[in-house]
Amino acid sequence: MSVRRPPAVVAAHYATLILLALICVTPIVVMFATSLKFQTQIFDTTIRIFFVPTMENYRGVLGEGSFARYLTNSLVVGVVSTAITLVLGCMAAYGLARFRFPGRTAVAYTTLLLRTVPLAVLAVPVFMIWSRAGLVNSLSGLVLLYVAVNLPFTIWLLYGFILQVPTQLEEAAAIDGCGPLRVFWRVVLPLIKPGLAAAAIFTFRIAWNEFILALVLTDRATRTLPVAASLYITDIGVDWGRITALGSLIAIPPLIFTFVAARQIITGLTAGAVKG
Repeated sequence: MSVRRPPAVVAAHYATLILLALICVTPIVVMFATSLKFQTQIFDTTIRIFFVPTMENYRGVLGEGSFARYLTNSLVVGVVSTAITLVLGCMAAYGLARFRFPGRTAVAYTTLLLRTVPLAVLAVPVFMIWSRAGLVNSLSGLVLLYVAVNLPFTIWLLYGFILQVPTQLEEAAAIDGCGPLRVFWRVVLPLIKPGLAAAAIFTFRIAWNEFILALVLTDRATRTLPVAASLYITDIGVDWGRITALGSLIAIPPLIFTFVAARQIITGLTAGAVKG
C-alpha cells in the first residue's frame, strides 16, 4: 500500500528538482548565448536578456581549415576507443561474473577504484611512458590511453549486468550445442544491451570531452576539439566568442546521444548497480 505524501512535501520535492535542473542548465545556456554575441557585447557588464545575435563566431570557427581535422581526430579517438573499450570490457566483466577464482571480488572492486584517480594526476607519468614508447603526438596513443581510463567503469557496469543474466540460459544454450563464444554472443550480449548503451555513451563522452591528457599528448596534427578551444587563449587576450562557439559545437554530439539514449543510461546505472 502506497503512502500518500502531503502536498507541501510533493511541492518541495519538485521545487528542488527544478532548482537543480536550472543550476545544471544555466552554464550551457550562458555558453550558447555568449557564442552569439560580439566581443564588445560579451564584456558589457550590463545584464541583457535580449540582444541581437550574430553568427560571426561560428563562421570564424567553422571557416578555419583546421576545424575539419580537429573534428576528424575527435571522432576517430572517440569512436575507436569506445569500440575497443566495449569489447575488452565485455570479456573482462564476463570473466569476473562467471568464473570463480581467488580474489575475484577484490579484483572487481579494485577495478572500480582505479577510475577514481584524477586524470590530471596521470598527465606527467603517462607523457613520460608514452614518450619512451613512441606514442606521443599520435591518435593511437590517445586511443590506447582512453581505453585504459574508461575500462574500469565499463567493466564494473557490465559486471553488474552479467550477474543478473540467469546462468540457466547459458547452460541451456550450451546443451543445444552452442560453444562458449556463441553463448556469449547470442545469449549474454542481447540481454545486457542497456548496459552496453550506457557504457558506450559514458565512454564516448569522456573521450570526446577530455582536455588535459589530450593537451599533453597531441600536437598540431593530432589535436582534438577541446584542445583546439584553448588556441583562442593568446597573449593578446581571450576570444570568448569563438571559445564558446566551439564549446557549443563540442557539446552537441554528447547532448544528442544523452537525450536519445536517456532510458538506456538510467536503466544501465540502476540495473548495473548490483554487488557480486
